[in-house]
Amino acid sequence: MRVILVPVADRPECARALATAFDIGKRVGACVSGCHMRPHRYSEVSLGTAFADAAWRKKSTKKAPDAAKSLYQGVAEQHGYDLIKRARVEPGALWQEKVGSPEILMGIVGPVSDLVVVSRPAKSGTVADMFLSAALLESASPVLILPQASRRRIGRRIAIGWNQSSEAARAVRAALPLLTTADEVTIITCGSEDRPGPKSTQVATYLKHWGVKADRVDTRGRDIEAELMGAYRDVGADMLVSGAYSRSRWREKVFGGTTEYLLREAKIPVFTLHS
Repeated sequence: MRVILVPVADRPECARALATAFDIGKRVGACVSGCHMRPHRYSEVSLGTAFADAAWRKKSTKKAPDAAKSLYQGVAEQHGYDLIKRARVEPGALWQEKVGSPEILMGIVGPVSDLVVVSRPAKSGTVADMFLSAALLESASPVLILPQASRRRIGRRIAIGWNQSSEAARAVRAALPLLTTADEVTIITCGSEDRPGPKSTQVATYLKHWGVKADRVDTRGRDIEAELMGAYRDVGADMLVSGAYSRSRWREKVFGGTTEYLLREAKIPVFTLHS
């Protein structure tokens, strides 16, 4: 993991996202790229994001880029990061500004990043919701979703929500730089492991090849979201690694599902990857 991307505005939740990104960056030796995204007046707006887009445009004043940059530089200096103007092997703080819609911009800067850090929206249909959806669906990179108000350092005690899916397997592989630096790793399974795909014991064996010793916790699987959160709290985890949308995204949005719960309701840091 060499490049961590954080969309930046002069907001308290962005300050917390930056603090987390720089903390992780120090641990894994990564550059932290802060990017202020502002709207282009000719950007197309879909019906689903019209209200959030209007709010975003209203907040994008002439002073917004300078305020975002000032916030970014302040947090970088607090974490001992040098401000740099071009890419380099050694970790540094790189600033950039882009103009366009979040969907298009995340599709440009996301694929050349190893991790995108964003805050969980306080409610749906907001600017934060628009950026989260763009990061998850367009960046082609893993996304770390943070609670709005948490100040806790994360990534020391990591839980893996395992359901034998290829989505979960890809998330685990993407999280290896964090898993290898964690103090504790726990694999949580909810219900019987009777689907096609690796069992949790096989995941634990795989992680041993990376020097990661993982404990395992099994639950009954009668209420997956409640049991997953209960096991997460019981092991004292500070971050959850989970696959995104092992069912279709449309089906999850209509009927509900674990991914939608983790994205919208769970008040914990979630590391996920949509592919």
